[in-house]
Amino acid sequence: MSLVTIPLFPLRAVLFPEGVLKLRIFETRYVDMIGRCMREDTGFGVVLILEGPEAGDPVTTVEVGTLARVTDFERLSDGLLGITTRGQQRFRMANARRQPDGLNVGEVEWLADDAVTQVPREHQDLSDALRELWPRLTEGRDTEPPRYDEALWVASRLAEILPLDILDRQQCLEMDDPVARLKLLRELIPGIGAQ
Repeated sequence: MSLVTIPLFPLRAVLFPEGVLKLRIFETRYVDMIGRCMREDTGFGVVLILEGPEAGDPVTTVEVGTLARVTDFERLSDGLLGITTRGQQRFRMANARRQPDGLNVGEVEWLADDAVTQVPREHQDLSDALRELWPRLTEGRDTEPPRYDEALWVASRLAEILPLDILDRQQCLEMDDPVARLKLLRELIPGIGAQ
C-alpha cells in the first residue's frame, strides 16, 4: 500500500468524482492551502465531518473522501475567496493529523476507479429521470457531456442531487459497485424513476 500525504478540507458535504463543489474560503489556513494547490497544480481532500465544526476546532471525519481540484476562483462581493472545484479520485485515509498552522493533512491511499458499466435495464428509469433533470440543474454552467448510459456517472449524479441524508450520500461514495449504488438509491428514494 503506497500512501500519499494531501491537505484535507473537512466539510459537511460529500464530493463525488466529477462532481462540482463551490466553496467560500475565509480561514487563513484554507486560503493558504488553496493558493499552494493552485501554484503547484495539486488538489486537496474533501472529507465529511462526523463530529465538530467546519471552522476552527479539531474534527472527526470519515475515512473515504475525494480529491478536489480548483477549476475556477473569484473574489466574492463580501471580500472572501470563492472557488469552484471538481472531484477527482476517491481515497481512503490511513491516518490524519493537524499541523501547527491548523491545517489538517492525511496520509491516503487512492481507491481504484469503479469499472465502467452500462446502466442495467432494471435501472434504466433512473437514467431517464436524470436525463430529464440534469439539463435544468446545469443550465448555464460549463459541464462535462452527460453519460446517461454509464451506471457510475448516473449513480454519482443522482446521489449528489437527491434529498439524501448526508450519511446515505457518504455510503454511496464508499461503494465500489456502481450498479449497487443505483440499487441503494432506489431503496432510499422509493419513488425515484417512477413515471
